Amino acid sequence: MTKPRCVLPGVVYLLTRRCSERRFFLLPDAVVTQVFEYLLGLLSKEYGIQIHAYVVMSNHYHLVVTDIKGRLPDFQRDLNSMLARAINRHRGRREAFWDRDSYNGVELLEDQDVISTMAYTLANPVKARLVNRADEWEGATSAKMVFGQARSIRRPTKFFRKSMPEVVDLELARPAGFEGLNDAEVLELVRGDVARREAEHRKSCKLVRMSKKWWESPESVEPRRELRPTVAGKNKWARIEALRRSKEWLTAYYDALRQFVAGEREVVFPRGTWQMCVRLGCPVAAA
Repeated sequence: MTKPRCVLPGVVYLLTRRCSERRFFLLPDAVVTQVFEYLLGLLSKEYGIQIHAYVVMSNHYHLVVTDIKGRLPDFQRDLNSMLARAINRHRGRREAFWDRDSYNGVELLEDQDVISTMAYTLANPVKARLVNRADEWEGATSAKMVFGQARSIRRPTKFFRKSMPEVVDLELARPAGFEGLNDAEVLELVRGDVARREAEHRKSCKLVRMSKKWWESPESVEPRRELRPTVAGKNKWARIEALRRSKEWLTAYYDALRQFVAGEREVVFPRGTWQMCVRLGCPVAAA
């Protein structure tokens, strides 16, 4: 059973999704990049999602976003569904595309955590030792973009209906916060952290050859991830406070759910409840 999520507007997340069996279904080519960026531009506008950084690796993607309207589940549902179906058609396959348990959304607590996570995202190809610099990656990435810049992405020729927009704008937005800094200064913080990571990874080992076959998977065995964090922050006390709020929210949610199951249809669910309130129309607590 999927653990309920508190979905509130204005939260910054690191989003990750991995391909089934770690296979290289997202192996970079012009079609994969166009499909991903078209969907990102289309759906971010539809659901009020600000894009701060993104990278598509061969078997997973990372996104750093702000959920402005509290519509993240809708955005993720459509992005993952349409991306899987479009790339499956491109690859000539019909089987499961995503690892069933691979979705992960981590709340980023403070400004420094947003900067660090954006740098981690952009430097992912360097960490994998596929390139020496983040902006050398062949796949979809925002490494060369600046805040406020929009890329015009044409609708891919296959899978997408002609009723969908012929061109969408994919814009990179500056994350909120960072008082006293302008866009260029915030971007410099990110790029400085990326450069530090590039230097560290270059010391670790030589470049490796990227597979050219999308049906393959890495030879290395990935360690099992027993922990699935929901928050990320360098500040210990910020993490403790976030986990305390999460525990309180879950307690209130399960208490309301028990009353609902018992037949109380007017029970008020805590603010941020998604499935019961957005999908079923149950009352939700005011802000």
